[in-house]
Amino acid sequence: MHKSILFVCLGNICRSPIAEGMFRHIAAQRNLLDQFTIDSAGLGSWHIGHPPDERAQTAMRMRGIDISGLRGRRITPADFEKFDLILAMDRANRDALLKFAPKDGRDKVRLLMDYAPNLCVHEIPDPFFGKNNGFAYVCELVDAACRGLLVSLTVRPPLQATSMVRPLASLKG
Repeated sequence: MHKSILFVCLGNICRSPIAEGMFRHIAAQRNLLDQFTIDSAGLGSWHIGHPPDERAQTAMRMRGIDISGLRGRRITPADFEKFDLILAMDRANRDALLKFAPKDGRDKVRLLMDYAPNLCVHEIPDPFFGKNNGFAYVCELVDAACRGLLVSLTVRPPLQATSMVRPLASLKG
């Protein structure tokens, strides 16, 4: 079962490339990378063609993940057809995506942090105007959410009893 996932933030140079790189890394560690198409995009066009912010690259490099080859791009209408899941980093991103999405694509839009409910954090803060430690915190949140996402996409539900299943023999003599 192949799934396609698009991570979206405002400019596609901080949070969404971190999420793309993190999910790729986690899926590869579990030999599941071939089951996914993974990409990232931004809502704005300011950083089209640019690599991720150097602070994002450094934070990911500290985790052994190289995102230097990624390049910023803007989300397109075709993305709503191409991707099964479009994961926003915060509510403002989600709301903008819902306005941009065609009616039949809105159910694909979710918050990434929905996949880490135990953290009680609903949004991944934008670290762009902050200090370097903001990128480390973003990486921690994204790591937890991507692990939850991978589990949600790969764990199979338990088998349901059907009429094809033969009941156990009676225990009475």
